[in-house]
Amino acid sequence: MEKLTLIKVGGKIVEEEKSLNQLLVDFSNVPGYKILVHGGGRSATQLAAKLGVETQMVNGRRITDKEMLKVVTMVYGGLVNKNIVAHLQKLDINAIGLTGADMNLIRSVKRPVKEVDYGYVGDVAEVNAGLLSAFIQEGLVPVIAPLTHDKQGNLLNTNADTIAGEVAKALAAYFEVTLVYCFEKKGVLSDENNEDSVIPEINYSTFLRYVERGIIKDGMIPKLENSFQAIEAGVKEVIITQASGLCKGKGTRII
Repeated sequence: MEKLTLIKVGGKIVEEEKSLNQLLVDFSNVPGYKILVHGGGRSATQLAAKLGVETQMVNGRRITDKEMLKVVTMVYGGLVNKNIVAHLQKLDINAIGLTGADMNLIRSVKRPVKEVDYGYVGDVAEVNAGLLSAFIQEGLVPVIAPLTHDKQGNLLNTNADTIAGEVAKALAAYFEVTLVYCFEKKGVLSDENNEDSVIPEINYSTFLRYVERGIIKDGMIPKLENSFQAIEAGVKEVIITQASGLCKGKGTRII
């Protein structure tokens, strides 16, 4: 089975010219087949403010009403996505920018209203892995924005970590997949005040123990839960690292 590396990178890295340039040089040096999944939340918040659209967040998740959906579509599917694609072309990477609506790539269902109404937010139901695999084998490098669709004509704002995990799981039938979550820390830390306290490997029982002791908390919990689900579904390995550690084999390995 041929190898594929799927890299998810946070908005903070792709929104600043210097960190974006470095990331894409590192990404271009990743051997073999690859995919980039990106965020763009800060740019969406800034544009929304300029347009007079209020940003509402609950537990770090964006409430996406009709006006905010227009903003995230412009930012994620337009500005951020096409900027990355143009930079990759400069590096001789034949990238193609996609949302979940393109090629019916990722179909979602609108998140049901429980304690919170998140609005036009999607939970992934299906990934068109066969078609995506054909694109990749033709030598194209997909750059996926965090937008999906419900096949009823609606775009849905969808968590980029979730998209990365679901696409990696779906492609595990076609490739030997490594999923890499890049964010601002060097990996999962045992002490949040010590940048160098990276936990090199975590299995599920260690993860539960760290959560119980309060070492792993907040947004890192769903990131790791996504990682274990990916491993269970056939993804070969998951790595959580800093963007600058992309080609250095550093970070936390989920086993």
